Amino acid sequence: MVLGNSMLIPVLPDIRNALNLTTVQVSLLITMFSLPAGIVIPLAGFLSDRYGRKLIIIPALIIYGAGGVIAAFGSTIMQQQAYTIILAGRVMQGIGAAGTAPIAMALCGDLFKGKDRSRSLGAIESANGMGKVLSPIIGAAVGLIAWYAAFVLFPIVVIPVVIGMWLLVKEPQSNQSKQKISDYFKSFAKVFKAKTALLLSSYFAGAIALMILFGVLFYLSDFLEQQYGLDGILKGLVLAIPVLFMSVTALATGFIIKNNVALMKTLIVSGLAIMSVSLIFLPLARGIILYFVAISVVGVSTGLVLPCLNTLITSAASIQERGLVTSLYGSVRFFGVAFGPPLIWLFNGQGNWVDVLEFSRHCFSGSGTCLYFYKYTGPEAG
Repeated sequence: MVLGNSMLIPVLPDIRNALNLTTVQVSLLITMFSLPAGIVIPLAGFLSDRYGRKLIIIPALIIYGAGGVIAAFGSTIMQQQAYTIILAGRVMQGIGAAGTAPIAMALCGDLFKGKDRSRSLGAIESANGMGKVLSPIIGAAVGLIAWYAAFVLFPIVVIPVVIGMWLLVKEPQSNQSKQKISDYFKSFAKVFKAKTALLLSSYFAGAIALMILFGVLFYLSDFLEQQYGLDGILKGLVLAIPVLFMSVTALATGFIIKNNVALMKTLIVSGLAIMSVSLIFLPLARGIILYFVAISVVGVSTGLVLPCLNTLITSAASIQERGLVTSLYGSVRFFGVAFGPPLIWLFNGQGNWVDVLEFSRHCFSGSGTCLYFYKYTGPEAG
């Protein structure tokens, strides 16, 4: 799942130059993946509760790979409408991503209990983080072939994952809810009502942590190229540094917290506080070393927060409602990722709310077959 955004970050400047896009247009390649995922995830979670996790994960992976094929096709064949076709492929990929990591998180909750659950979820978050570490490097390396090569890589990666999921993962049969749909939602509402404060605060914390992380990475990709001339694999390696700190911290946190709720809450609050301090320090940093120290601290704080949130949320519901509870969490995480890059662009002084709202206007061509954006009036439009 994390390849969907992280692998594209190093090549976003190349995509912008190749297609003559504005900064906000290129940021939509991240947003239009994450928003559909955030919208579809609750449905995927509900279906996984009803019919089983694997039955949702495997078709979702296939859709995800097919979206990469569409984006690659638009990049190489449809020259005049390349951006529109790529966006359509990204939307399709986002829909597929809805059935991947959030449902895998619920599956871990089904398979493990107690301290094993917290360790498995820490490993999931660490794997998520390692995906973020490797994907900028992979994206930068593949980008040396062509700016659209990353889209071709998506279906190639999906094939062995589908085979492995089908042959190697054995899910418990009891995770298929036999309730009527009305009873299912009543039981879900009962869980949510009993743990409203815990779930809402956890959802919000997860969204904020990932919004900041991806917003900073998006800004950093452009900053490194413009200020220091870094490109290719070297830029991918540099972008991987803060995410590596996050991944290592997440794995360690998963082993430390076990099933200690008080410790988890302490680490969440501490992580968010550390993140706030590092963001305050970031504009004051002089020189690339201090800058990366501040960003790496953001990675460490994110690694403290996310495994704790994963464990609290997956443990809040029974096996029958766990898919929907964790999927709602996945939704808000995707919304955080979706809004991170455009908000960083906006508040960095390179745009204003009028530009963003005007850009969101669109219309259909006369034939009804091509969606294109109406106009863009921001400073980069000349």
